[in-house]
Amino acid sequence: MKHLKYTLALLFTFCVVFQFSLKAQTISKEKLIALTPKWDGERFEDGRPKVPQSILERMEHVTIEEAWGIIRRDGYHNQFEGGTWEILHPDEPIVGRALTATYMPARPDVQEHITTQGESDGRSGPPNTWPIDMLEQGDVYIADGYGKVKDGTLIGDRLGNTIFANSGNGVVFHGSSRDREGLSEIEGFNAFVRAWHPSYIQEMMLVGLNTPTRIGQVTVMPGDIVLAKKEGVVFIPAHLAQKVVDQSEVIRVRDTFAHEKVRNGTYTAGQMDTKWTEEIEEDFKNWVETNSKRLKEEIGVSQTTIDNLMKDE
Repeated sequence: MKHLKYTLALLFTFCVVFQFSLKAQTISKEKLIALTPKWDGERFEDGRPKVPQSILERMEHVTIEEAWGIIRRDGYHNQFEGGTWEILHPDEPIVGRALTATYMPARPDVQEHITTQGESDGRSGPPNTWPIDMLEQGDVYIADGYGKVKDGTLIGDRLGNTIFANSGNGVVFHGSSRDREGLSEIEGFNAFVRAWHPSYIQEMMLVGLNTPTRIGQVTVMPGDIVLAKKEGVVFIPAHLAQKVVDQSEVIRVRDTFAHEKVRNGTYTAGQMDTKWTEEIEEDFKNWVETNSKRLKEEIGVSQTTIDNLMKDE
């Protein structure tokens, strides 16, 4: 059954793959909108959901555990990919909107068609540069390189500089990259890859551009919000991004209050780990008001969340 599902996914990719145009992806705008029907906000010209920058900024403070728990309650059980990631800067998160690419082992007849179609559409450079040309500020380049390491390096430091110039962001590859030392010198750029290798990309072909793709055990949709930290990567459906940042801020504020009050002996762990009494809730509201500036500056809580926490339920 698992092999059948993967085969069907590959067939879907091939069905949409050869529609390249100068500015478009290998799936129509209408199809991409149809595949992300729960997003009712602004979209990019290519059809991707355009989650606001303000949400991306708040998302940087969200933990992997918070994001995973929140989206799982909405039925999204397969959105986290852990395992072995080689992280360029482990202490720096990657947050942004997914722009996807899917690669497969090269096959001469298919590769010839892709190259010819790209030339006809006015694309410049080899196919592995085409996704990079499409990146916009706030995007994260997501690529399924089917785990290939030797001769599977999707970028080096030259393309890394272009990626950062176009997106102000980094990459997540189920595959490899080269030039780790050079990439580490790009301030603000980060990369999650399966491995580093000095070889150049060979015998790979781009079969999907801005289409649904797979990163390990996750189906990634263009426009998903990427949250990559030490533990791994969560791909958050665009329509749940607001919910994730709102609920995660509430969780963080309550956890901060509980931890402080247990440490200073005001309450026991048992009192904090059960439904709070009316007296504790009132103490919590007063504490939020007193510590509002610290909550915003130190743990990234929005003023809207702070205001809502101080309201009577």
